[in-house]
Amino acid sequence: MSVFFTDTDCEMDYTDVENLKINVIGMPYTIKGKEQIYDFGKNIDIKEFYDMMRNGEIPTTSALNSEDYLGYFEPILKSGQDILYVHFSSELSGTFNYMQTAINILEEKYPDRKVTCFDTKNISVGAGIQAMEAAKLHNEGKSDEEVLAFLEKFKNQISVYFYVDNLKYLKRGGRISAASAVMGTMLSIKPILTVTKEGKLEKLTTVKGTKKAIGYLYEKFLNEYLEDEKYEVFIIDADNKEGSKELADKIEASGKKAKVRRLSVGPVIGTHCGPGTIGLIFVNKN
Repeated sequence: MSVFFTDTDCEMDYTDVENLKINVIGMPYTIKGKEQIYDFGKNIDIKEFYDMMRNGEIPTTSALNSEDYLGYFEPILKSGQDILYVHFSSELSGTFNYMQTAINILEEKYPDRKVTCFDTKNISVGAGIQAMEAAKLHNEGKSDEEVLAFLEKFKNQISVYFYVDNLKYLKRGGRISAASAVMGTMLSIKPILTVTKEGKLEKLTTVKGTKKAIGYLYEKFLNEYLEDEKYEVFIIDADNKEGSKELADKIEASGKKAKVRRLSVGPVIGTHCGPGTIGLIFVNKN
């Protein structure tokens, strides 16, 4: 039997983590010179984090190193158990190079043990919903092979759409130019982004104004949502409860069988998208 792992870039609520008994690899962020590890919101004031960003603080994120991964994995292998790790997209961080170095060391040291990794090709709740469903199967006693077979199909059924409220955070990440950020902010331009099947971020389009951005996400829901009460519809926000509620109200009034759940974007991902961001994640019918 393996031990199930995920990481905090596969965002979910800490209560899900505790209920599903998931082992967690915490991803770090630094603000005001202090490094912290995201804990799915259990002991972190997320509103305070975004208030600091609005007041000019510039948080940063960093990759874990090989020693970090050894610290998480080696005690499990040493105890005679294998590991199944469902993680966020390897296309979005260099941390997985360090992880592989650690796994190579452990495979040599514990040749009878196995570390199996699954790349969700997603991030935030787009990865978290995969980790949660996989953990449920794992807890039911399904083999690693059965869990992986489920995930290989399920990962392509996840729709992820979000808009960024302030373009300066995309500028900091090098995704748009400074001139585009200034002009776009003046015109209230909201880029709509998604995650590709390769696990990369991609801009789908741009709209003008928050109302149209929320309307675009809603239309995506209407056109793509799989009406299956087994899966929740997730709306995430980076301290934008008003926008999150507006989208939730529209979906709940749509007549579709959709159980809406609202969560916060954590500080690690919020560092790159900035306050005000709204995201929509659901299982699609395609």
